[in-house]
Amino acid sequence: MSQVPCYTIINSPDLEVPNEMQLKQDLEKGDTNQKIETLKKVIKLLLNGERYPGLIMTIIRFVLPVQNHTIKKLLLIFWEIVPKTSSDGKLLQEMILVCDAYRKDLQHPNEFLRGSTLRFLCKLKEPELLEPLMPAIRACLDHRHSYVRRNAVLAIFTIYKNFDWLVPDGPELIANFLDTQQDMSCKRNAFLMLLHADQERALNYLASCIDQVNSFGDILQLVIVELIYKVCHANPAERSRFIRCIYNLLNSSSNAVRYESAGTLITLSLAPTAIKAAASCYIELIVKESDNNVKLIVLDRLIAMKENENMEKVMQDLVMDVLRVLAAPDIEVRRKTLALAMDLVYSRNIGEMVLVLKKEVAKTHNVEHEDTGKYRQLLVRTLHTCSIKFPDVAANVIPVLVHFLSDTNELAAADVLIFIREAIQKFPALRALIIEHLIEAFPQIKSSKIHRAAVWILGEYVEGQQILEVIQAIQQALGEIPMVEAEQKRLAGDQTDEQGQKVDGGAGNGSGTTSDSNATNKVTSDGTYATQSAYSLAPVTKKEKRPPLRQYLMDGDFFIGAALSATLTKLALRYSDVQTDPRAQNRLTTQVMLIMSSILHLGKSGFPSKPITNDDVDRIFICLRTLSVRTPEAVSVFRLYCREALGKMLDAQQEEDQRVLKEKQRAAAKVQPDDPVAFAQLSNSRDNQLGENVFESSLNQALAGSKTAQLSDIASPNNKLNKVTQLTGFSDPVYAEAYVNVNQYDIVLDVLIVNQTNDTLQNCTLELATLGDLKLVERPHPVVLAPHDFCNIKANVKVSSTENGIIFGNIVYDTALNTNVVVLNTIHIDIMDYIIPASCTDTEFRQMWQDFEWENKVTVNTTFTDLHEYLRHLLKSTNMKCLTPEKALSGQCGFMAANMYAKSIFGENALANLSIEKPVDDPDSKVTGHIRIRAKSQGMALSLGDKISSSQKQSVQAA
Repeated sequence: MSQVPCYTIINSPDLEVPNEMQLKQDLEKGDTNQKIETLKKVIKLLLNGERYPGLIMTIIRFVLPVQNHTIKKLLLIFWEIVPKTSSDGKLLQEMILVCDAYRKDLQHPNEFLRGSTLRFLCKLKEPELLEPLMPAIRACLDHRHSYVRRNAVLAIFTIYKNFDWLVPDGPELIANFLDTQQDMSCKRNAFLMLLHADQERALNYLASCIDQVNSFGDILQLVIVELIYKVCHANPAERSRFIRCIYNLLNSSSNAVRYESAGTLITLSLAPTAIKAAASCYIELIVKESDNNVKLIVLDRLIAMKENENMEKVMQDLVMDVLRVLAAPDIEVRRKTLALAMDLVYSRNIGEMVLVLKKEVAKTHNVEHEDTGKYRQLLVRTLHTCSIKFPDVAANVIPVLVHFLSDTNELAAADVLIFIREAIQKFPALRALIIEHLIEAFPQIKSSKIHRAAVWILGEYVEGQQILEVIQAIQQALGEIPMVEAEQKRLAGDQTDEQGQKVDGGAGNGSGTTSDSNATNKVTSDGTYATQSAYSLAPVTKKEKRPPLRQYLMDGDFFIGAALSATLTKLALRYSDVQTDPRAQNRLTTQVMLIMSSILHLGKSGFPSKPITNDDVDRIFICLRTLSVRTPEAVSVFRLYCREALGKMLDAQQEEDQRVLKEKQRAAAKVQPDDPVAFAQLSNSRDNQLGENVFESSLNQALAGSKTAQLSDIASPNNKLNKVTQLTGFSDPVYAEAYVNVNQYDIVLDVLIVNQTNDTLQNCTLELATLGDLKLVERPHPVVLAPHDFCNIKANVKVSSTENGIIFGNIVYDTALNTNVVVLNTIHIDIMDYIIPASCTDTEFRQMWQDFEWENKVTVNTTFTDLHEYLRHLLKSTNMKCLTPEKALSGQCGFMAANMYAKSIFGENALANLSIEKPVDDPDSKVTGHIRIRAKSQGMALSLGDKISSSQKQSVQAA
């Protein structure tokens, strides 16, 4: 099998096998169109394994002389695939006639025929056929048309590579040809041959024209970059000759050349100027290239450069250039750019970066695009990180971010408040500034959640005379107090406008339970009076503009009322520390208590669309009682414990971030125990001239398969031996096993087939089929297996989404007597190969949980008796990450709730919520509960549920 050349594969539907005599007749007597159709049919039959030795002579006699271009093209394919040797390995006599026909085609006046024939000769593997054609091929080097000349160079290159004795002077011939050529495609092919056949000549040519490289075409420049890379790594002393050429190519007009040159330059030199030039080239490419995929690929190269310690320091000065990439509209490009800039920024250029980010924030105002909201959120988070990392810039950032509080996009506003909450706790010097801006922005806030959080921050950190300002701002946002009376007046006023006369709406008696006190008379159509209650009319009054806090309460959102009560209680308690006059203290306390009681009254009055909940009623009553009784325990809760709780939460978050950072640093070991020690005094001058040690990198690749693989990965259970699946039994006539190699978007099955019989197996074919979101790319070719022989067959399967898939099939083979079939064991494609742990914020988790429509509930069935052990087992078997902090899960209380999150390589999100329990008093009882999985697609949710169920079964069986 290894000796058979690779053919052009042409897909064809199932054909009926026609009679050979009929084919001969069509080829002899048919017109040109019929000959074309018959020739196509013959080619497809040959590709499907049929053999027609008798047709060769017919085609030579009746088809080869025809001068039709379509027939000429089809004949090139036919001669490529037809067997050219007899069973004893000798060349067929008829091929001499074919050879003569192709010698004539090589001398044909039409350049297309000459060029396509030369391309065909590149695929021939029979030197007996090529030898008589050599003079004609050489003659084509001087043809007037570049298409013929460049294909002649390719033909000579291929022949020299395979049978160098046919053209012993090939490199010299091509070197002379290169000196006289002007066409770039011809030069490129000639230079490519010299690069592989005679590197010295290629270097001499490059040295002779090194100053003109910028004027060459991009296809030739790419080959020159490849040559310089190879030469400089093989012989570092040559580097000084060619590194200037690479610098010049960084300014090439072709983006592909610039990209390759920058990549080559950083492997040749770690000098700061080289790193800066390469990084600047990459940034220019990202800015000027319109394709998002290209932007992302080049950004990844920049991120990889940043990971190198030697390059990171130089790249820190390029932060402002990196931020130019933010002009790209794609959110993913912007996200990566901001993350890269954040990693590179340092104290000297943080001020400039903040100025750029401020301008970006200004650009997002009044621009409504589908990704604008997400981009604003990204900018807010980046500015947040800048302020925490470099506290000096916080004072500049806060005024910009506070403007976001009035934003209609709740996500960005919520992130601003998270930042303000952290800044106000960590930077006491900025508290007065933050409070001032927050009070200014308070009336413009449009969302209940944002108002609620802002109220909490104001209540916790306002001091001194600002307390009165905050209470005044809250009163303005609530409107007239008491609220029930104000709403009754508003209702009565509406009726007066409708009737055109002034009707005095009776004021409520404060109880909010009787309807007679504020009933109004209304004249009906028949002239009689109808009595209606204002309370019954309240829900159907027309929509009016109310102050924001009042509007939330009228919409039935009384949670903000409870939060407001807690804030007002804190302000009143703190005011008593500032103000020594008891009358002023009491005046403020009564004012605050009136607002709380008014909220309670409104909640029970029937005006709002939903009544107040009992939970909110209890909270407001506790606040009222605290202010009236002022027991030391209750006062200390409001004054101290809330702030302490926030401090503990922020400290826990910081510890978690540092722990994750340490784990990352620990994971990337700088030096392996068996790395060689380099002694500068003992090494020769040629060492360490290049950016990377070529010998070391090739050794690493040989050991581990890729540069990024660690030795620990090779010894891990995910290595090749553990991914072998047995497909047939040991006693079957054909034994088969498959190694399943899962790449990012496809699966490669490497199937070993062993003939265990004493017979030769003809047409041994591996037939496969798939279930799920898998697609078989190509059908494996039949093979012939000698007695006790074996072979490897590869099959590709494409994957388009994260779902469990099954590959099944059989092996079919022919013996002397009959056709046999061996059914294969099914191969289960594990979803875990596509899922990677990921993290997201609680807000994003809740939003996705709300948006995703597919839910799969799995009941816990396990032998585990410890809640934490079960959680660890679940995380390991599903590749998910636990979002609930370790501190929240620590301890034993008989139950556990945890959120888990993972992402697939296709960008799909998977959420899971674990709710488990076990009796505390019975240590031997098993863990019970359930896991709820949510995903956007049904397949993802079901596959993840199946994975959890199967892992549970395995643990039960193991026990």
